[in-house]
Amino acid sequence: MKAEAWIRGMTAGVLAGMALALPILFMITAKKDFSENENRYLAGFPEFGWQQVREGAYMDGLTDYVSDHFPFRDFWISLKTGVELSAGKKKINGIFIAKDGYLIEEYEKPENTERIAEILKSFAQKVASLERENPVEVRLMLTPTAVSSLKEKLPDYAAVNDQMETAGYLYQATGIAAVDCSEWLEKGKGEGELYYKTDHHWTTFGAYMGYRAYCSEMGFAPVELEELTAQTVTEDFHGTLYSRAGVYGHKGDSITIYANPDDRLEVKYLDTGETSDSLYNLEYVDKKDKYSLFLNNLHPLIEITNEAAVTDRELVLIKDSYANSMAPFLVHHFKKVYVFDTRYYKEGPSSFIAEHKDVTDVLLLYNMNTLDGDLGVRGVY
Repeated sequence: MKAEAWIRGMTAGVLAGMALALPILFMITAKKDFSENENRYLAGFPEFGWQQVREGAYMDGLTDYVSDHFPFRDFWISLKTGVELSAGKKKINGIFIAKDGYLIEEYEKPENTERIAEILKSFAQKVASLERENPVEVRLMLTPTAVSSLKEKLPDYAAVNDQMETAGYLYQATGIAAVDCSEWLEKGKGEGELYYKTDHHWTTFGAYMGYRAYCSEMGFAPVELEELTAQTVTEDFHGTLYSRAGVYGHKGDSITIYANPDDRLEVKYLDTGETSDSLYNLEYVDKKDKYSLFLNNLHPLIEITNEAAVTDRELVLIKDSYANSMAPFLVHHFKKVYVFDTRYYKEGPSSFIAEHKDVTDVLLLYNMNTLDGDLGVRGVY
């Protein structure tokens, strides 16, 4: 009986100690504004106000603050993921724990396909109606992600929705000339990695195969990889899927960039007034969000001039972040490339094209996994 009482007393003491220690640890530990592992800003302490209290916003904010700054948060997340993996779980937070070290984002059934088709079709019709000696050529590239292109890497019996069925519908419904890069990505298997293992983007080699698909449709002679200068800028890239799955300790990816020694570039970021002779900002190599080194992260409109371009054509590139790593290949073929991120550019690309009479081509480039919820698509008009 004494032993049993001693055990109960010790258990109660340990639990009481933990209950006392956690608030103290919460108070004394340093609070971070940004989580490198989760790649997001953490909740700040909510502002107190009677209206916020009445509406429940204050308590919601306080809950978020405590959750985001809980002592040893990264350790607990990693422990939870480890337990789930040990139990045989193959999908965590919508991320498949796939073969050969791949983390692959699932593709949820889209809900806005018809609306997206209407938006893109309306944009193409506006561009077609412009009075030009030669009509502007509009093309659409809907890029499959790893869940479609690397099905062989998925866990056995993984249920996935068909990205290319949706893409096929959009190509047909919009009437825009399609650049289907899926076959080129298939060709690239065995030659290099097409997608990062810890991130949702394609690699620069995957982007190169997308570029080859575009050249094929345009009748351009593509620049061979061997003609470009390659530089591996990091071997420690842990991307968005690493952050979402919480598999801290997972081996990082390498990022290789390519430069064409024949190009003479001037890159203008029109929102900040910055000018560069490079399409890469290598300061991001030392940050968590290393993919942002392509085109210097997010900008509403970038103007790229290539004095050594092999044509006098001008391209409007309307895109998501997949295009950021493909742009360095495209610029060789256009005297000017205007890069639009319509999440932030509010004036409308069709008005811009109407005002810029030398624009000859438009490429709409989006990846299939984020297309359905991409707010930038609403700005394509």
